[in-house]
Amino acid sequence: MNDFFFLNCSSNDEGHPELLYAPNMPISNISELEGTVTVGIDAAFSCYNKTGIQTDFFQQQMTLGSARPFMFSNTRNIFTAIGCDTLAGVTNYESTYGAACLSLCTVDVEMSDSNPCSGSGCYQTSIPKGLKSLEYSLSSSYNYTKVSDFNLCGFAFLADSRSLKISDWPLSRTAKYGKDAYATDVVIEWVVKNETCEQAKANTSAYACGVNANCTYPESGQGYRCLCNEGFEGNPYLKDGCQGKLVIAFWYDLILNYSYAYVVPVVFIKITICICFGNILRFKSGKR
Repeated sequence: MNDFFFLNCSSNDEGHPELLYAPNMPISNISELEGTVTVGIDAAFSCYNKTGIQTDFFQQQMTLGSARPFMFSNTRNIFTAIGCDTLAGVTNYESTYGAACLSLCTVDVEMSDSNPCSGSGCYQTSIPKGLKSLEYSLSSSYNYTKVSDFNLCGFAFLADSRSLKISDWPLSRTAKYGKDAYATDVVIEWVVKNETCEQAKANTSAYACGVNANCTYPESGQGYRCLCNEGFEGNPYLKDGCQGKLVIAFWYDLILNYSYAYVVPVVFIKITICICFGNILRFKSGKR
């Protein structure tokens, strides 16, 4: 593995250790199996007062590095706009991708988790695979003057669809900055290197997969990852990181047979023990 995979461990404002992917992007989870790292990224916002004057504004821009083997997950993340007078745009730095979300409403909408986010109070759209940079922008048609009794801010963010709860985003929410800013979980996918498995295996000194692990391709179609072979588990990127599974299972077959002549119950017990270590071995013992 190369320097791209070194992470910075520092202390936050409370003195607690914090693992950072980049400045202001704390890490909450790393999955070797899925090839993902989950980070916190602040939402963009645009807020106005009741007379339509803008009071707060934050536009989010981020890049994972064009040469680094990371990309925003298109299968896990979804772009979301919140508000009743909100037009949110999302593009990449190269301007090869762009999308917009329009969210409108004239009454206070209940922001429940059952809200389909189809344009009333919130709107969502997917992102394509392979994106390495993103920029959110926000605008408004009437500066929220027509909905100022219950909504003065619009928000835009990318978020992991597995953890996102729309109920956490009421229309009455106002802007916050710094450590109190509203951040969402964003899933970043990674690959070892942007090359095929054949190319990777040909370079034995740089091949990242350990013993009992194999090269595999992610859904994004870019680069390769490592995965423990069937029957093994662990870290496939360590030399001996994939270890055989040990599973012990018991099956009990209990048969009750009553003799009418002696009215004495006779019990037959059969115990089967299955020990699985890599390949499956079976040992049977019976008692009558």
